[in-house]
Amino acid sequence: MRTVLLFSALRVLVFAIPFGILLAIGLEWWAAALIAAVVGFCVSYIFLRPLRDKVALQLVEARTPKPASGDEAAEDAPLPPAG
Repeated sequence: MRTVLLFSALRVLVFAIPFGILLAIGLEWWAAALIAAVVGFCVSYIFLRPLRDKVALQLVEARTPKPASGDEAAEDAPLPPAG
């Protein structure tokens, strides 16, 4: 969870810093947002890859079903044919 929060905070900063700088130099807000989004994407793609990979692995582990115990496997197994 800590890795996800760190990655999210860094992504916000990577957008917000260029956006603030571009607004400070007098660019229109929509142009500043567009340029900051492109810059943020590029910087994030290049420099945040290790963190992005960790977050992706955590998401996969959270979504992958845990192996059933012996008792649960026996309960879920099909019944033998009657006869």
